[in-house]
This record gives sequence, structure tokens and C-alpha cells, in this order.
Amino acid sequence: MVAIPSHWLLATTTLLFPTLTTSFTAPFLMNPSNPNSKPTPTSLFSTTVPPSSTSTTSTPIEYDIVRVDLANGRDYPIYIGSSFPSSQSTSLLRRHVHGKRVLLITNDRISPLYLEAYRAMLADDEGAADGKELVVDTLVLPDGEENKTLEVMNLILDRALELGLDRKSTFVALGGGVIGDMVGFASAIYQRGVNFIQIPTTVMAMVDSSVGGKTGVNHPLGKNMIGSFHQPQCVFIDTQTLSTLPDRELQSGISEIVKYGLIRDAPFFSWQESNMSKLLGRDPEATRYAIKRSCENKAEVVQEDEKEAGVRATLNLGHTFGHAIENGSGYGTFLHGEGVSIGMCMAAKMSEKMGWIEGELRERIYGILEEANLPVRLPKDSPMTVETFQRLMSLDKKVADGKLRLILLRGELGNCFFTGDFDVDALQETIEEFVKEISA
Repeated sequence: MVAIPSHWLLATTTLLFPTLTTSFTAPFLMNPSNPNSKPTPTSLFSTTVPPSSTSTTSTPIEYDIVRVDLANGRDYPIYIGSSFPSSQSTSLLRRHVHGKRVLLITNDRISPLYLEAYRAMLADDEGAADGKELVVDTLVLPDGEENKTLEVMNLILDRALELGLDRKSTFVALGGGVIGDMVGFASAIYQRGVNFIQIPTTVMAMVDSSVGGKTGVNHPLGKNMIGSFHQPQCVFIDTQTLSTLPDRELQSGISEIVKYGLIRDAPFFSWQESNMSKLLGRDPEATRYAIKRSCENKAEVVQEDEKEAGVRATLNLGHTFGHAIENGSGYGTFLHGEGVSIGMCMAAKMSEKMGWIEGELRERIYGILEEANLPVRLPKDSPMTVETFQRLMSLDKKVADGKLRLILLRGELGNCFFTGDFDVDALQETIEEFVKEISA
């Protein structure tokens, strides 16, 4: 085991416990004769639901269902479609509301676009056949990562208490990752837990943060350091909401799609290399497929390791570096996916330095991220220093028994490694090289 310098030790004791090491290999196959074919999972997590002929108000659409299979009857569906008619949305959403009260929470950017439409769907203003009478109240929070705080999240609790909501109430998160994380956390702690539903409106939230039950808020000393695991009743994805998503946020979300290919799904990565222009161009079929495939990957990992004791940590490739960049640069300076993009490049560079991957793979990683218009290095005006990286990475949630652990790449594309047993000199050199580029 490599000796760890004192600035990477976090506990007061110098005792190093046995290292937890987890690796993962892609469980997907594709047609080798056609590199542009869509890969097929070896285990089925999703189904496609054809349009029903029972709707009387509008024409229903075909949609996909990806299931998140959990113990103790906590399974839930991820519905994925485009331009759901209101009657179909109403039917799908209301089946996951078990009480009579709903609190629908969004932010001040999404509110004028979608709040009233979803309020009407949940309240069933058109009069569906389920016979349930729901009271739907709303709350609008300020937008932005800088508002992902205990103080802002407390506004949700204030509103719920003012309305007298009980334990059978359902919270609904309408928005991106910030709203989803805060609403999920509020639902986890309000009266020791109420149901909630995720309606993500960004690529980032659709492919990552809305699935798996991670909830929380930021702290000035660390990102997502205060939170809980609390699974939603369902995730409802209408890709039509991406039509109003700014290009920069679209690109930010693509970083998480790239991540799945790197850590466990090499055929998916190859598909992305061939279809990145379609994703950036918001091609409906390519977008829906990429979201579905990402959700299938996430669902499989969450099923195996819900509380991130091992393999689920691999979903955080680049995040230890990326979270440090987000925090050290000031929350809101970088979008989450932008920080993760640089972080994945740092992880790739470090992996190459240790001889765990070939330079050709690192170049492919840089290439696909650059094609997605994502950053692969720190900007010239970045305030990041070596010391800032060291301090903030020492507070990462994957630290265990006083030791930093990282997700790194090893071997062929689609394989990763969760370990604390790495070459510390390679880590130090990687950080120094990225910081040096700022003034180059």
C-alpha cells in the first residue's frame, strides 16, 4: 500500500484501515458488425408502453418505463416520453399520490413555463376517471446552485407546516437537480418522511440526480454534505421540457451521459461518439434513447448498492475533483456537469500517469467532452490552487477512516476502479498540472 502524505490524511489518527476497492465491468452488448447500433442490456430493466386507446381527451403517446427495483416494496418506475398529453400525464402521476394533499415545488425560472400546467394535471382540472380529489398547493423557490442551502430548503418546510400537510401528503419536485435534491431532502425529514415525486426538466436531472434517492443541500465547506437517501414514488420525464433548456445546461447534462459510457458501458460510449451532434442538436430519438440508456445504467447500479457502500460510488467518476472545483470557484460559477467534465479529465490523466489506461483512451475522453462543448481544463481566471484542491477534496463524502478514495479508470473502456490505494504522487502531479495551466 502506498504511504499517504499528511495533507491527504483527514483523521487525527495515523492508522490506515484496509482499503475498500470496487471495480465494475460493463454488462451490455452491441452488434459488433454495426458500431452505430444501439447497445442492448443483458438484463432487462425497461419496457416500452404502446399508446392506449382508452383516452377520451387527447391522443396518448408511446413511452418507456425503466424500473428501479428495490427491497421491501419500494420499487418505482421512471416514465420516459415526449410531449405527453395532459390526460396521460394526469393518469401516470396521480397513481403515485396516495393522500389528498400535494405540494408542488419549482423555481422561479421553471415556474412561468410549466408550473400551472403540472398543477392542473395533478389537480385533474379536466376530470379524470380515478375519482380522487386532490388539493395541490405550490411553492416557487429561487433558482441556482447558490440557493441549494438549508435556509432555502427550510422554506419548503415552512410552507408545508403553514398548509398543515400531514404524513400522507406528497411533495413534487418540478425542475433540475437543485430543486429535486432539496425537495427530496425536505420530504425525507418532514414529519420523518413523506412521499415525493420527481419531475426533472434538465438533462442532468433526467439522467442522474432524479434517480436513486440521493437528496440534500450544500454547505459552505462542501457540496451535498447535508442530506439523506430517500427514494421517490416515481420519476416522470417528458423530454419536451428540454426545448426550453439553455444550450449550456444541455451540455452540462451530457457530461453525466458520457460518464456512464466510461465507467460501465463501452458500447454506449461508442454510440455517443457517433451521435454527439444529434444530442447537441436535440434530436428527439437520440435524446430519448440516451436518457433511457442512462437511466437503465443508474437503475442497475442503485439496485445493487442503494446506499453507496461500494459499486454505486463509481457513479461519481470525476466528482471528487469536480465538486472541489464547484466549491472553490464559488457555487454557480460552474454548472455541475462542467465541474464533472474537468474532473473526469483529471481522473483520466491520473489513471494514465499510473499506467492504468492507455493515452489513446484519455484522448478519446478529452475528444468527446470537447465535442460536447464541455471544459476539459480550468479557465484562465480560475481561483483554484493546489492547496484549495487538497483542502476541499479532503472533505469529500467518499473519504473513509481518514483516507481519500477516488474513482479511477483501469483497463479497457467501460471499466473503473473505486479505491484508496493509489499513487499519491500521481494525484499531486495531476492537480499541479491542471493548476499550472491556469497561468500558462
